[in-house]
Amino acid sequence: MKKNIAIIMGGYSSEYEISLNSGQVVYQTLDHLKYNAYKIHIFKDKWVCVTNDNTEIPVDRNDFSIIENDKKINFDCVFNAIHGTPGEDGYMQGYFELLNIPHTSCGMYQAALTFNKRDCLSALKPYGIKTAASYFVNLGDTINEDDIIKKVGLPCFVKANKAGSSFGISKVYKKEEFKKALEIAFKEDDEVIIESFLDGIEVSVGVITYKGDIIVLPITEIVSNNDFFDYKAKYLGESQEITPARLTETQEQKVRTLAKKVYTVLKMKGFSRSEFIFKDGEPHLLEVNTVPGLTKASILPQQAAKAGISMSDLFENAIEEALK
Repeated sequence: MKKNIAIIMGGYSSEYEISLNSGQVVYQTLDHLKYNAYKIHIFKDKWVCVTNDNTEIPVDRNDFSIIENDKKINFDCVFNAIHGTPGEDGYMQGYFELLNIPHTSCGMYQAALTFNKRDCLSALKPYGIKTAASYFVNLGDTINEDDIIKKVGLPCFVKANKAGSSFGISKVYKKEEFKKALEIAFKEDDEVIIESFLDGIEVSVGVITYKGDIIVLPITEIVSNNDFFDYKAKYLGESQEITPARLTETQEQKVRTLAKKVYTVLKMKGFSRSEFIFKDGEPHLLEVNTVPGLTKASILPQQAAKAGISMSDLFENAIEEALK
């Protein structure tokens, strides 16, 4: 029997367009002789299954099913391609876990924790994982620029705590720039993390569960043509992504071990991509993504290709692991 696979895409955040691209790629890549694949668009105002002729079939949220040609279709597995909320922060995971539907991403707690940069870095600190110096600000707090500078120095990064794709992030050089940077960050989230600037090689490390084993994919070095790896650098081609990264053997060993440790300590499942910057030869963790981009231009599929894993293999393995 062919399994029914729901590919969820879209979402409620600024990242929805990138997610639609990822979902479309998964849909096109999956072997339709092996699986019955369905494109499910998840938006605030509607959850619908979109057919090839662009007809929209409403999703019954009571049991996550659809009615197609008078026939009720339940899903054997959900392939999660939603970047940002509600696909990367635990909401969809919790929903599918309550409905007992297998899904390709990590668990609800892991998704919620990793999506919250401040909490994730704090949870990993006791395990000896190094991070940038940081300062936390919530909407409505009194801002003391001198205190911030004392803690993290200049230049520094002001980031929305719970947002992806480099939305709501600014690099601040002067005390006077904090106000504007905080406004930008607060547009994405009511919590902000301000981090010291780490000047070193930036790398992205994919860790996945593949055929039952946790494997670290070839590492990607990120060289932004802009001041930092912002949205334009990420999606508009204004950066170079070099796989494998130009690291010494020691650097590579350190960051591979660390990325795998993050995955294991957090009890992750499915895909993950962690970002690190080397400072004084030591990798410092910036963040963990649990629903990384899945288009041909995205980092994780590029890394998998270098490891000899095709996109269809990568996606099918995610489904098979979820179905175990």
